[in-house]
Amino acid sequence: MVTIRDVAREAGVSVASASRALNDRDNVTPATRDRVRAAAQRLSYVPHSGARNLTRQKTDSIGVVLPDLFGEFFSELIRGIDRVAHGHGLQLLLSNMHGNPHEATSAVRTMRGRVDGLLVMAPDAQHEHLLDALGPAVPAVLLNCHDQRAGLASVGIDNEGAARAMTGFLVARGYRRIAFVSGPRNNRDSAARQAGFIAGLADATGERHPLIVTGDFSEASGAEAARLLIAGRMPVDAIFCANDMMAVGCCGVLADAGIEVGEEIGVAGFDDIPIAHYTAPALTTMNARIAELGAAAAEKLIRLIADPETPRDATILAPQLIARESTARRGAPHRAEANQILEKGSSS
Repeated sequence: MVTIRDVAREAGVSVASASRALNDRDNVTPATRDRVRAAAQRLSYVPHSGARNLTRQKTDSIGVVLPDLFGEFFSELIRGIDRVAHGHGLQLLLSNMHGNPHEATSAVRTMRGRVDGLLVMAPDAQHEHLLDALGPAVPAVLLNCHDQRAGLASVGIDNEGAARAMTGFLVARGYRRIAFVSGPRNNRDSAARQAGFIAGLADATGERHPLIVTGDFSEASGAEAARLLIAGRMPVDAIFCANDMMAVGCCGVLADAGIEVGEEIGVAGFDDIPIAHYTAPALTTMNARIAELGAAAAEKLIRLIADPETPRDATILAPQLIARESTARRGAPHRAEANQILEKGSSS
């Protein structure tokens, strides 16, 4: 492999002069710079990025710490981040915390010194632990887990307001007995969406004791929630899931039980992952602008890396309600018949 020493020898200059010429430093004459570049081209020299970055004290990469790397939500999020990073000539270093808040802080510590800045989505982690892991010198942006006390820049979505709007939409459609399937306990996104559902239902119907089933954001937990509702013969006419994957699982179980989603019972999700367009029926959901969320966070981090004095503020994106066939209520039953809907499924 051709080294910078080979280039310096070929150009008849010192290694230091060759390095200055190749890195566009000012303290080298134009003639020397041209001679060194010509020698590098003749030898097909490729600079060693690690050595170059040590000299510049830059890595030209950003770290991304996420709860998981599997699933359409995270694929869309990474797509948005990568689009911006690639446009700025930066590489991504990804880490999966596997839903464990302790692994989040461990991943952050591991990436320190290897990246120029960090994007962190750790909805279950305590921010004081993240701050300790980051240290004062690491530019960082939090994704969907803003905390003013942390003093970190953040980009997120209005989870509570969006869930409140979805609940109001369902009530306006004529649904009255709405069950909510939550995400994992202690998850900030889930807690905000549940709070929005509770407030929205109270505003629209006066209901003070809403039906809530605990899930974990997985398709399997959505399916299990539907089974519990069917087995308990609970009189619901709509199910609002805290994410789309649970809604997909829920729809599958309802269909297997002979309950027609969109005809007999409404189902709504949250996120608008790509699969939501292609379920049968297509899923009503909140478009969380996932790729845009990732892109906005990456842009904010790049500004922070370039200028550490950039304000560490919070950017909040407003999701958009997408109404599809899963809440169309074609031939929907009257409220008096709602008690019979899931009883039908339990006897199928």
